[in-house]
Amino acid sequence: MKYNPLTPDEERVIVHKGTERPGSGQYYLNNADGTYLCRRCDAPLFHSSAKFDSGTGWPSFDDAIDGAVRQVTDADGRRTEIVCATCGAHLGHVFFREMLTTKNVRHCVNSLSLSFVPEAVAKAATERAIFAGGCFWGVEYHFGRMKGVLSATSGYIGGSVDHPTYKQVCSGKTGHAEAVAVDFDPAQVNYETLAKLFFEIHDPTQVNRQGPDVGTQYRSAVFYLDEMQKKVAEALLDELRRKGYRVATSVEKAGTFWNAEDYHQDYYKKTGHHPYCHIYQKRF
Repeated sequence: MKYNPLTPDEERVIVHKGTERPGSGQYYLNNADGTYLCRRCDAPLFHSSAKFDSGTGWPSFDDAIDGAVRQVTDADGRRTEIVCATCGAHLGHVFFREMLTTKNVRHCVNSLSLSFVPEAVAKAATERAIFAGGCFWGVEYHFGRMKGVLSATSGYIGGSVDHPTYKQVCSGKTGHAEAVAVDFDPAQVNYETLAKLFFEIHDPTQVNRQGPDVGTQYRSAVFYLDEMQKKVAEALLDELRRKGYRVATSVEKAGTFWNAEDYHQDYYKKTGHHPYCHIYQKRF
């Protein structure tokens, strides 16, 4: 995962878990429509529709984007810290039962932990694709190296349990697949190019497995977010069948994508290893 450079003040908050002075943050009084991102890794965290004026001096949100924020009990057990689920950056703390909104939740966030993308800019600048092709470590590795890919995040999709853990997914009882959410710049790379890479870095003919990894969580699937993505995926599958491949890849409408635990993100970069069951093979 590529991290953005941080100023000394940002590092004090994001890395060393500091707190900015109340009322000093640039987003405290921001009322524009858009999306708040993690300052360190650009992962989307909060929609502007969840922001409210708590009168505390810090940006406050009564909801987070599904799977984007993780809660961690402080060492003293008195408060609950919130961190970016993608990179672990310190955001602030979450408080409950204050009766400030109908959701009765306040994510109290440092402006220094955030960046903001206005709604019109966000729609034009970034698109997302979601692919499942065996162990997400290898899929993430290959997409993360592609030009135009802004981020590749390991996670879970297609199951029946909210906020699933790795242990739950591995049990095969939740129905989730290990998958990777690919956020990309459509001005640099298009969806078809990403989909072709997906079919070339794993074996789409294997059923509920990929190499030595066996189980429904390792199934091959394209999770489409709109009709264009669905049509592209189906066209590529038809092309593979014409070439003689007995493809097992399913094409499924995307539901909620849940980010995997921190230790799964950038796994091969952290360990210095290389994918063991994802090897590039040209098919198109």
